[in-house]
Amino acid sequence: MPVVTYDVADRIARITLNRPEVMNAINDELPVELAAAVARADADPEVHVIVLSGAGRAFCSGYDLTFYAEGNGAGQATQDMPWDPIRDYSFMWRNTQHFMALWRAMKPVVCKVHGFAVAGGSDIALCADLTIMAEEAEIGYMPARVWGCPTTAMWVYRLGAERAKRMLFTGDRITGREAADIGLVLKAVPAAELDDEVEQLAARMASVPINQLAMQKMVINQAIEATGLMQTQRLATIFDGITRHSPEGIHFKDRAESVGWKQAVRERDSGTWDWTRNEPLPRRNR
Repeated sequence: MPVVTYDVADRIARITLNRPEVMNAINDELPVELAAAVARADADPEVHVIVLSGAGRAFCSGYDLTFYAEGNGAGQATQDMPWDPIRDYSFMWRNTQHFMALWRAMKPVVCKVHGFAVAGGSDIALCADLTIMAEEAEIGYMPARVWGCPTTAMWVYRLGAERAKRMLFTGDRITGREAADIGLVLKAVPAAELDDEVEQLAARMASVPINQLAMQKMVINQAIEATGLMQTQRLATIFDGITRHSPEGIHFKDRAESVGWKQAVRERDSGTWDWTRNEPLPRRNR
């Protein structure tokens, strides 16, 4: 079964992340198939707009931690020491560029978020041109607390420095409603209205000639790229590897192996564990 599905109708290409049994968690194949689907839509003269969504209960729950942390696939999340930073960087940079296929496509991409777009899933959602969320859906980059740095760096380009710091200094998740209020995403609507909202916007844009859409997107993206987007992403990708091999990153992995990933993630996200000492945090510091 493909981990990304593709369909075209009425000038709109619909790309769907298709690992619903794990809330579309990212494995080796998903970034590759996502980029291939985007390239297919970009090359199709009948397609004017791309809509990206996720099958099942959520858009994307991030990287498949169990798959990677156990050393499966091409990108072992934490290597045995001494680690090879270039091996790590090469893997994560490839994935970052696969996600950025959404940004580089000549045609506009609308991302539809229900359930969750968290961790690496937020990287994907924020590479789209326009993101619309269900009001109660959640977005955030919790690994900013330990074991991650968002490699696409789209938080700062969408929010500005201070609000990006608020999100990445805490690793908090926020609802679609708050994400729209602070300008992280275009709009949030009740879940029952999400499909119609996205389809109406995509249909409106699909009535515009492809060349007009492409020129507007290229001009706007160039304004962002001129600020040094690629250099920022390279630094973020290097730091992402470091976070997983820092003392705290190693402690997080050790803790996960001891008590299980779900508990380790709960301790990380709730702020109840001291990752420097690898012990519970005193209550006064929580």
